[in-house]
Amino acid sequence: MSKRKSAKYKLDRRMGENIWGRPNSPVNKRSYGPGQHGQRRKGKMSDFGLQLRAKQKLKGYYGDVTEKQFKATYKDASRMKGDTGQNLIGLLEQRLDMVVYRAKFAPTIFAARQIVNHGHIRVNGVKCNIASRRIAVGDVISLGNKAKEMALVIEAQGLPEREIPDYVSADGTDKVTFTRVPTLDEVPYPVTMEPNLVVEFYSR
Repeated sequence: MSKRKSAKYKLDRRMGENIWGRPNSPVNKRSYGPGQHGQRRKGKMSDFGLQLRAKQKLKGYYGDVTEKQFKATYKDASRMKGDTGQNLIGLLEQRLDMVVYRAKFAPTIFAARQIVNHGHIRVNGVKCNIASRRIAVGDVISLGNKAKEMALVIEAQGLPEREIPDYVSADGTDKVTFTRVPTLDEVPYPVTMEPNLVVEFYSR
């Protein structure tokens, strides 16, 4: 299992955007990049730079998944029928840790991955600790008994800044059903994501 050692807000600073829409993001106070050169005026970005930035932002939003996992997901998306960018978003939204995050079982995607890794999540009644597991339409994701009492989970369920999306159907506060694979415009990103640029990046 790969661990993200750097602070999660560093990505916000680097991108100059509050990519998770959290109220305590440092970008809400200062939108320039980190470090002593962060306030320098930025020149026009090349096509490659724009594509790389789009990839880093999307990869970061999903909990900074490893490059190996992210590229493998892209390859799966490119082999599917239809638009590769839309397929990529759909596959990322089908990750178990993301469904846990969408269900408001965790306050951040990083916390969602942690409670999956620690065995607090059930898929169709069976414990699963693989955060990257691909959830199928109709799968039921629920909290284990210990998780229902965790302060982290209770905090997440009370967060006002995000709602459970339509494609994740809640049954009470401890169980959801993944009802369909969403399209890009259905996913509640706080910032604009550009999967078409990610496709261009990997198609070079």
